[in-house]
Amino acid sequence: MPVDWDKFDSEIDSIIEESADATDDRLASQISSITRMTDEEVQELFPDPADVKRLSELMKIVKSEEDRNRKINHLVSNAEEFGAVVLTLLQKFT
Repeated sequence: MPVDWDKFDSEIDSIIEESADATDDRLASQISSITRMTDEEVQELFPDPADVKRLSELMKIVKSEEDRNRKINHLVSNAEEFGAVVLTLLQKFT
């Protein structure tokens, strides 16, 4: 089932604007719904809602229908933004 990234982005943006505790729970739930991670794993790995937002942006690029070279270029141009998220994920899964 393909993910509607526009809808996903708007849901993430609205969640971030809400209170910190509720945001953490709902963001973790959104990310865990499209990954193999549980809500608890998402919250543990990304306690800062801004990092969860970066993770969702990174996932949007990776799952986009753009060709591989465009994805790579997009990732490279945003490397500073995604660096911490990538490092956290690699530490978790390696």
